[in-house]
Amino acid sequence: MRHLIMSLEAPLMAFGGEIIDNYGVIRWFPSTSMLTGLLANALGWRRIERERHQRLQDRLIFAARIDREPATGVRLTDFQTAQLSGNDQVWTTRGVPEGRAGGAATYDAPHLRYRDYFADMRTSVALRLEPAEEPPTLDNLAVALQEPARPLFIGRKPCLPSGFLFDGFVQGDTALAALLATPLSADAQYLDSIRTLWPDREGRAEITPSRSYMLTDQRNWTSGLHGGGRLVCEGAIEHSRFSTAEDE
Repeated sequence: MRHLIMSLEAPLMAFGGEIIDNYGVIRWFPSTSMLTGLLANALGWRRIERERHQRLQDRLIFAARIDREPATGVRLTDFQTAQLSGNDQVWTTRGVPEGRAGGAATYDAPHLRYRDYFADMRTSVALRLEPAEEPPTLDNLAVALQEPARPLFIGRKPCLPSGFLFDGFVQGDTALAALLATPLSADAQYLDSIRTLWPDREGRAEITPSRSYMLTDQRNWTSGLHGGGRLVCEGAIEHSRFSTAEDE
């Protein structure tokens, strides 16, 4: 099966997880909903085209690996202040919405937010669509990533990519196999092992995962709410299991 390879690299990236109160956490790997939104943006779709987004997400199967660990190996936290209008409210885990302290006529205090990012990180993604012949196809996605209808970002709008996202096609029986066949970047040559995420129903015969779990990284595009989950495997795969540029 043919897989499209994406190279995600940027000064700042944010693979968002669940937002808890005013704290925007991130995960180590891109989410299904994030990739769906990125690809839909490249295709020029509007957010109100909910059924198209949902169908694209339902068809998306992918594996991801970290080619370059983030600078310093930790998350950077951005402190933000947001001016809410008189009617704006933000829900909290306390069950009480948080709004402006001064009401509609004054601005006594901003809403405080914390947003995490990874700095100088590089991640590779091998993805396919099932069924493959239904539009948009992988070829449609390749064209859109090379000539996107709108500017693209990786997770959040400040996270502009520093290189081309489309990195060719690779054959593989599974998304993990395609990722193993994708040459490692020069950044990964010094790593003894590569942290990798792949679908639980694929690749167990190839690699024994360190753990498998339910990952809630999907979105109900009709309602706009997050919470859909899928079973995934995660593990640190030996460097020698991956293809290198010298193998080509």
